[in-house]
Amino acid sequence: MVLDAARDTAAATEGVASELRPVAIRARGLTKRYGSRVAVDAIDFDVPAGVIAGFVGPNGSGKTTTIRMLLSFVAPTSGSAEVLGSPIDRPGDYLPRVGALIEGPAFYWWLSGRRNLEILAALDGTPESRVDEVLDIVELGDRAGDRVLGYSLGMKQRLGIAAALLPRPALLILDEPANGLDPSGIQEMRRLLTRLRDQGVTVFVSSHILSELEQMADWILVLKEGRLLFHGTMADLLARRRTTLVLVPEKPDQLDDLARLLSAKGHHATRVDHQVHVERFEGRAAEVNRLAMQAGIALDEISHTGSTLEETFLALTEGGVG
Repeated sequence: MVLDAARDTAAATEGVASELRPVAIRARGLTKRYGSRVAVDAIDFDVPAGVIAGFVGPNGSGKTTTIRMLLSFVAPTSGSAEVLGSPIDRPGDYLPRVGALIEGPAFYWWLSGRRNLEILAALDGTPESRVDEVLDIVELGDRAGDRVLGYSLGMKQRLGIAAALLPRPALLILDEPANGLDPSGIQEMRRLLTRLRDQGVTVFVSSHILSELEQMADWILVLKEGRLLFHGTMADLLARRRTTLVLVPEKPDQLDDLARLLSAKGHHATRVDHQVHVERFEGRAAEVNRLAMQAGIALDEISHTGSTLEETFLALTEGGVG
């Protein structure tokens, strides 16, 4: 139980620290309607600077519409938002400090990766020296002279991020950057985004690959049918997860007796192979151990397992997490 206490302390410390950070993105009552359909429904959230913020939700939940409002591609119906301290109705004040990759990168496939970036740099007035810098950041320096036509999907995605990094953004907004990537490409993307966060860039990333977000995101926002169900630290969300207590009696022939005993005491206890699982356990393991001992059942093992981010997300979007 020491581990649980340490995790709770870390989560509390992270929560206090987040309140002290400047805010990279702030939304208040942000709403977008298309006729009678409400795509984004009066959402309020803050994203602290210097984090990787995961933006998750089922298809059609309003994630892309929210991102388009933040980038001033579409105007909100009502409500407000600020990006890097500037309101989204004044995009010229903040867009030069924002990099974005939305719906996949578009390049001249017959030109090299470096030449594509040189063209973009010239259009934006970015010094050409920045091209080699961003190529090194996304680890494409050794393939920069190759035509984009020969790049893998992961390389094309990284080239797209390199383009977004040309203006040295304080905020990077990515919509499904790992979509279609193989496991190796997903790992490369995770390492890249983590490095950028460590260099001080705020990364706001929409993704359906929840196992990856669990490994790298500090902050999480969960959207469903246009409504924000949760926003806060990853630690706070996972603290809501359903915990399973796993029990192994010393004598295997007492498994069914143990499951019946705990069920009679109001626990959700079931036998699973050579273990008894107590689902959604919120009490103290010592109390369960005491009950077993009083019934003449010696426990050889007591452990906890927590649900993954994916399981927590499904429980939250299905109304199962309080």
